[in-house]
Amino acid sequence: MASATSFYDFKPKDKRGSTYDLNKLNGKVVLIVNTASKCGFTPQFAGLEKLYKDLKAAHPNDFEIIGFPCNQFGGQDPGSNDEIQEFCQLNYGVSFPILGKVDVNGDKADPAFEWLKNEKPGLMGLRRVKWNFEKFLVGRDGKVKGRWASTKKPEDLKADIEKELAAKA
Repeated sequence: MASATSFYDFKPKDKRGSTYDLNKLNGKVVLIVNTASKCGFTPQFAGLEKLYKDLKAAHPNDFEIIGFPCNQFGGQDPGSNDEIQEFCQLNYGVSFPILGKVDVNGDKADPAFEWLKNEKPGLMGLRRVKWNFEKFLVGRDGKVKGRWASTKKPEDLKADIEKELAAKA
């Protein structure tokens, strides 16, 4: 999808394999995270959920987090979409959308992730996701406003997200 000009142009698959039209989020601030259920960073689900609840309470119609499960890093998300959903809900009470499992790198990378990486390359211009729980922040205009490595804790993103929430598209 080389013609895409916004994150909201994409239509990844949800946990059931149906189209999840990101255009329904147009005008919102969205945090995108490639997740995994069996990673050292998996406890970040708790921080993501707290961040989600806090910001949704203050900005109920303006913020979203979307998780994209990925098994490309050390095989750390081997389960089915249903198993991943159950894990996230039972262990961390995740209430934000967790979509269907995707590749974030390589020939079969999800087009939304290809676009995110091209819009906001990582350190030294690298256009690949390095590990689970890398985070991208998309503004109301559908443009990438920030990108953080796995080591950046969700709670440390609150100020950046609030800055985007205060900006008007």
